[in-house]
Amino acid sequence: MTAERTAELGTADVDAARPGTLTLDHRPGRWIANWDAENKEQWESTGRPIARRNLNWSIFAEFLGFVVWQLWSIVVVQLPSAGFRFSTNEIFWLISMPSLVGATLRIPYTFMVPRFGGRNWTIVSALLLLLPAIGLGLCVANPATPFGVMLFVAALAGFGGGNFASSMANITFFYPAREKGWALGLNAAGGNLGAAIAQLAVPIAITLLAAGTVNLPVAGFMWVPLILLAAFGAWKYMNNLTSAKGDVAGSLAALKEPHLWVMALLYIGTFGSFIGFAGVFPKLIKDYFPAFSAISVGAVALSLAFLGPLVGSLARPYGGRLADRMGGARMTITAFAAMAVITLSMIWTLPLKNFWLFLFLFLLLFTASGFGNGATYRMIPVIFATSSRAARSGASTVATQRLASSALGLISAIGAYGGFVIPQVLNASNTASGSYTPAFYGFVGAYVLMLVVCWFCYIRNANRNAMGHV
Repeated sequence: MTAERTAELGTADVDAARPGTLTLDHRPGRWIANWDAENKEQWESTGRPIARRNLNWSIFAEFLGFVVWQLWSIVVVQLPSAGFRFSTNEIFWLISMPSLVGATLRIPYTFMVPRFGGRNWTIVSALLLLLPAIGLGLCVANPATPFGVMLFVAALAGFGGGNFASSMANITFFYPAREKGWALGLNAAGGNLGAAIAQLAVPIAITLLAAGTVNLPVAGFMWVPLILLAAFGAWKYMNNLTSAKGDVAGSLAALKEPHLWVMALLYIGTFGSFIGFAGVFPKLIKDYFPAFSAISVGAVALSLAFLGPLVGSLARPYGGRLADRMGGARMTITAFAAMAVITLSMIWTLPLKNFWLFLFLFLLLFTASGFGNGATYRMIPVIFATSSRAARSGASTVATQRLASSALGLISAIGAYGGFVIPQVLNASNTASGSYTPAFYGFVGAYVLMLVVCWFCYIRNANRNAMGHV
């Protein structure tokens, strides 16, 4: 090995060239060839620190994606204080539009990493967040901004929702199968926390220096330096892998599997509830407890909305862990039962007008949805390995793993539509009856239906279908 090549690779990479270890080939543009995370010698000598560095910056970029994705859910409740006069219907469209666009973008974003490289796409996807962040700051600075313009800028926030799919697709290429679950769990949890941090920080930031008013443009502009830092960090420290290949064929095959659609329905109930209620929680607090009309008191009350996404995010890995012990289907059924009971309790205690009881019950609802998120995600690879059409026809383990991987991406996209459905159902309920209560009864009915579907497909027929401990 020449001195020039030694200097280019660095000490750690030279170690990777020992006999028995697949040599990493570092190419211009921070591309890496010969990456094989399943090669234990390569992984332990040089692979692990490279993968961890890429994971850290991926988490940061995805975290900001969730922040931007949730900004409008926080800002809309303060629009009247800033002089905007939008109807309730228009407010709910501003809340739900980012989820509609974000869920849709998750599908093409899944294929961006193999096409452009994980590092390159993280730079691009991070910089795209500048559009909704700066756009929001400009729009809310002028109460005369037309609703159509506001809705378009809210749609741009969907870029943040799409980031999840590309980030998860990228990290899965870096880690070996034995550590993939933990890495993807950290990546997902770190991203989900962005929703909580945004709901904590924004209400305080927009009132901190406003002297009795609200400074709404701060809600968008405050994230610009961090977005630029994420793009710089991805450019400076992340890598592209030549081994990252797209699997369009796997995605098309997964779409033909009935289990994909069953699991997508269940995931709408778990993750869809998490992201949907995260979006409407600040508005529900504002509408149910109008006594919080003073700016200072209202900012504190609305900041407490961050606790919902926080506990939901933290509960997710524990839902997966419990699913490992008792089975994903049983854990999912338990989560849906809890969500139905908690929602009924919230409905029946609303007449008490007790903010702290309302907050407590909603935190329980977020926690149950988080447990359900982890449980449903745990079910998918098991189901595709044992009961998919491919598995029953004798397909190889590699083939069923490809199907499961593709299904995970598609199901995450479909589930995110819950962030659009829940605000729109609440809006329709309020428009028709002047109350959100019918919508909440509808959610209870949906949870019961999903519980029955899960039981029928994965508990009742478990032995018959040889699915075992799903």
